[in-house]
Amino acid sequence: MAPPSKYSPEFKEEAVQIALRSSETISHTARELELNPETLRGWVKKHQKHNEPAVDAPLRLDERARLKELERRNRELEMEVSFLKKAVLDSTGQSNSAG
Repeated sequence: MAPPSKYSPEFKEEAVQIALRSSETISHTARELELNPETLRGWVKKHQKHNEPAVDAPLRLDERARLKELERRNRELEMEVSFLKKAVLDSTGQSNSAG
């Protein structure tokens, strides 16, 4: 049986949140918190495993809205690209692309 942890659950969660929000590496964050990097890395992995949605989970409302917006923007950009390709072809009489 493993000995009891010297870190409280609250400390672990706060350390994980700091590591996830930080632009620094886990190793750097661990050093700042005076932790072994592998300890913090393990906590982060455990947190991510328990908090990631199931592969077949339905999208949340904000995720659906974001997806819809990205799909709309994608269609808009595809139309712009198509228009620009036609404009180049019409103005030069030849295509300057391989495809």
